[in-house]
Amino acid sequence: MKTAGFLFISVVFIGSCHAPSPKEKYTEAVSPLYHASNAPFYHGVASGDPLTDRVILWTRVTPDVPSKKIAVKWEITTTEDFSSAVKSDTLSTNADRDYTVKVDATGLQPGTIYFYRFTALGKTSETGKTKTLPPNPDQVKLAVVSCANWEWGFFNPYEKISQRADVDVVVHLGDFIYEYASGKYGDTTIGRINIPKHELISLQDYRARYSQYRLDKGLHDVSARLPMIAIWDDHEIANDSYTGGAQNHQPEEGDYTKRREAARKAYYEWIPIRESENHYRSFSFGKLADLIMLDERLAGRQKPVNTLSDPTLESETRTMLGPQQVAWLENKLKNSTAIWKIIGNQVIFSDVNMKPIYPQMPRNFDSWDGYPAEKRKLKKFIQENNINDVIFITGDAHSSWAIEAATDIKKTYSPFAIELVTTSITSANGNEYAPDDSVRHSEQQMLKINPHLKYINNRDHGYLLLTLTAEKVKAEWWYMETIRLPETKEYLGKSVGVTKGIVKINP
Repeated sequence: MKTAGFLFISVVFIGSCHAPSPKEKYTEAVSPLYHASNAPFYHGVASGDPLTDRVILWTRVTPDVPSKKIAVKWEITTTEDFSSAVKSDTLSTNADRDYTVKVDATGLQPGTIYFYRFTALGKTSETGKTKTLPPNPDQVKLAVVSCANWEWGFFNPYEKISQRADVDVVVHLGDFIYEYASGKYGDTTIGRINIPKHELISLQDYRARYSQYRLDKGLHDVSARLPMIAIWDDHEIANDSYTGGAQNHQPEEGDYTKRREAARKAYYEWIPIRESENHYRSFSFGKLADLIMLDERLAGRQKPVNTLSDPTLESETRTMLGPQQVAWLENKLKNSTAIWKIIGNQVIFSDVNMKPIYPQMPRNFDSWDGYPAEKRKLKKFIQENNINDVIFITGDAHSSWAIEAATDIKKTYSPFAIELVTTSITSANGNEYAPDDSVRHSEQQMLKINPHLKYINNRDHGYLLLTLTAEKVKAEWWYMETIRLPETKEYLGKSVGVTKGIVKINP
């Protein structure tokens, strides 16, 4: 329903809360992880999808007893003590939205820091901090993240990002959660056990996993302090997902369409994002940059092939994005007046020979390598339309890469864009399975056989910090000393630069 100042999408049950008996007390699988002092806002607050005049505000109200309808007041202002003019309104939430609340706070000023909070059940939430996008900034800093897995470690990279005063937006490129059963993909010896313990199939399963993830201190803090622009990848549904199925969905697990739609509903409930028919969308930073977020899973991706010999691999009809999204992307690129065209990309775009890391799988068919015709079409479009200063920012790989993007692997090549890949928050990279020396050796072999690959780190967890100015993009990979403990130090692992008008990575 729409009212002045917000958009709230839900089904509201008409009626007042009934008086339950004590045995009706509302409990959840994650309830043992709650801190009583945070009630009923155990999951904190979050913001996302900022524009110059609006931003999504989010929270979750957890009732003590089952409730048909909970009234929630929201407020947003430019002063932390809420002493200045405040925009506010009251809405409601219920079990149909898993008691989550989502507000599109409109009528805001561009390039402005705002503070916000919620009130429900007689309690007020913590104060969140967010920003609207500036109309024409001289500089923008993006913290680029992906691949957070509960059982692999504490979400320390999020915590370090939250402590930075200079970040404008967190860009999440997917795998916000993982769907696996406990012990299937992770290290349970550190005491972080998935909830539920079984693989996620139902709506309630996905809701519980999001609920658990949002109780991690790092994710809690970064959500409360910075706006996030997010896109899903495969593990928000199931491993290697596509429109009609997934590698990690088996016939005995039921109807894939029902599972996919349950996962989509939970995602929209728990992530501060605008809900629309198309998940792909773009954000403008004035003349400096356009951020173009792609959906490489559910918008148009066909089932991946398994081998280079598959006769359909080179088919012109094989698509990752789908015709509608391809046309949208081409239109965005061709009509952009910004200096930098930043493409939020879930899986690696550039051709890469992966043999030193995966001897049995020199090409990753779940990445753009599995859709070569569409890849060539996009490259040709960029080149023929003289679209300069294109940078792919990529997740999924659980490792850090700097690539002069080319669709050939030769000693001499012609790059047409730059690709910068962020490592994982916690999901396993090379040295979870092999000694550091072995991983370093494979990294050196990767650099030798992929001349367009200028940096790779398959050992460390962290995030990519991207600083955009009119003349240059600076990329910094920040790593954690550990993710096995909830507190750690970070360090700068690598920094590279890209100069406007020059398709080259400078060390």
